[in-house]
Amino acid sequence: MKNLFKTILFVIAFGSLSSTTAQNVKNKNSLLWEISGNGLQKPSYLFGTIHMICGKDFVMWDKATTALSKASKLALEINMADTNEMAVAQQLAIGSKPLSQTLTDKQKANLEAILQKNGVGTLAQLDTFTLETVMSLLFMKSFGCQDLKFYEMEFVAKANESNKPVTGLEKVAEQVEILGQSFTDDEIISYMQEIDLAMCEKMIKFYINEDIDGLYQMMIDENSMSSNAQKMLLDNRNVKWVKTIPQMMEKESVFFAVGAAHLPGENGVINLLEKAGYSVRPIMN
Repeated sequence: MKNLFKTILFVIAFGSLSSTTAQNVKNKNSLLWEISGNGLQKPSYLFGTIHMICGKDFVMWDKATTALSKASKLALEINMADTNEMAVAQQLAIGSKPLSQTLTDKQKANLEAILQKNGVGTLAQLDTFTLETVMSLLFMKSFGCQDLKFYEMEFVAKANESNKPVTGLEKVAEQVEILGQSFTDDEIISYMQEIDLAMCEKMIKFYINEDIDGLYQMMIDENSMSSNAQKMLLDNRNVKWVKTIPQMMEKESVFFAVGAAHLPGENGVINLLEKAGYSVRPIMN
């Protein structure tokens, strides 16, 4: 249970990308970007995370820890240092009704087949969880390791070491509500059929190479979900964040760490910040 909220964040940022149009914005291979100009007294930083990764693949780039050390505050998608927020996340992992009462017979049969194929458990064992939580459990299993690491928690630990405050761009309840409104039950079950070790390995390869455009293009699949889901999960949230980010970094340097899929694209955070008048440059190794 303790890691379910982390994997729900992973699903929102990585397991839910689609688009019906090609993206024209191309970026250099870097997960870390410096934000400056437009009246800022000090530069701030934007880092793309993968949220969840096996220990053997985990890399903490020196440039990221250096940038964090220069910043006065750490900002994540949600404040994972806030125990109240984490308590809400765990509560929201449980459905208001059992899945056996909300799914159709066909949906239950399809879900049962997916769970048994991947060794996640049975519908009876997971009946109290939301369908989004079950998808998160499937993601955890698909990585094929027991030592999952979470970039956000690593950054929180480093922030705590230097007594840096931690904040969030949105609330857990907002994220879960958006996810719930973005898909039908059929769409979630259909998407779960695509989750496997090969997909996770391909995604990790792009991430380790800091290829945010390659990662983004991998995620674009018009057959995965509707354009409405893409708009709600990425575009709308990016626009909202870019209205909040300038206020946060106006008087101090902030290290922003969000899912890497939010960085590239026409409606990505990088392009939106540039349109808002900021200089956003990649920090290379």
